[in-house]
Amino acid sequence: MQPLVGMDLASLREALGPDQPAFRAKQIYEAIYRQQASDPIQISTLPLEMRRDLAGRHSIGLPEIAKVYQSADGTRRYLLRLEDGRTVETVLMPEGERDTICISTQVGCPVDCKFCMTALLGLDRSLTAGEIVGQVLLVARDNQLRRDGGRLNIVMMGQGEPLLNLPNVVKATRILLDPAGFALSPRRITVSTAGIVPKIAELGAEPVRPKLAVSLNASTEETRRDLMPITRKYPLKDLMAACKAYPLRPWEKLTFEYVLLAGVNDSDADARRVVKLLANLNCKVNLIALNPGPEIPFKTPSPERVDSFQRIVRRSLPCFVRKPRGLDIYAACGQLKSSAP
Repeated sequence: MQPLVGMDLASLREALGPDQPAFRAKQIYEAIYRQQASDPIQISTLPLEMRRDLAGRHSIGLPEIAKVYQSADGTRRYLLRLEDGRTVETVLMPEGERDTICISTQVGCPVDCKFCMTALLGLDRSLTAGEIVGQVLLVARDNQLRRDGGRLNIVMMGQGEPLLNLPNVVKATRILLDPAGFALSPRRITVSTAGIVPKIAELGAEPVRPKLAVSLNASTEETRRDLMPITRKYPLKDLMAACKAYPLRPWEKLTFEYVLLAGVNDSDADARRVVKLLANLNCKVNLIALNPGPEIPFKTPSPERVDSFQRIVRRSLPCFVRKPRGLDIYAACGQLKSSAP
């Protein structure tokens, strides 16, 4: 059965056929993305016979919850089973009145960052737009996130390199941001890349797009090449040029993420080089002290080292330390590898 989640209005009109009026597609679209119907039979704006016909030909298409891991800090890691039996991970991080859903864009990841557990999986396949949107719909419905008055953020920072699945990422973003669909604000959705230079320009040309975060993780070409082999194809100078050319909206800053590894990239000299690298960009920096895991050959720096690094960067740029969430269930940044806690 063909899934409905992931279809835009044009696709829904085509699926319904020429005999149905256009407003029927709009009713289904709103039922799926705004009301978060879990079965075509639930779409009460449609006549019963039409609902039955739709249910016979289409599933809603949400992933199945294979397992949920609950952290002591309130974080929930979802292991989700897709229609072909493959699994992917999605993380909900509640914090006060704000909720953040970290979603995946690929099954596994092809980028091979040496400090990331997900890299150990390699790449299985990219997700469809429906599988990307489906993670948001499922977690939002499971936690009633759209009905509790909270503020919801979506970050494409789970498994995968989003810019290597750009058409599906862009299509999913359009659905999530559509006022007639899931109706997120463009300020509330972010995509993170390891630095796929030509795709950064492609993303910037999209009229509807998420905010951009770039994983920097080193202050020199040599260190970045060791930590992130992708840099051999896309050197640091080309990445900085792509970031400088990126068309920011009036309210927007670029975000640079920097994972701190003890004794590798966390010195005061590294911090000063980061400032120099980013000096001419409208940006902010998020520091992440390494979230450790099995098979990862690096150590987490001390809080004092993190603080020193932040103080140096903060003299010139907005700089924040991201608090790890879900460490006890392998749900933190760089830990998504379908592992049991």
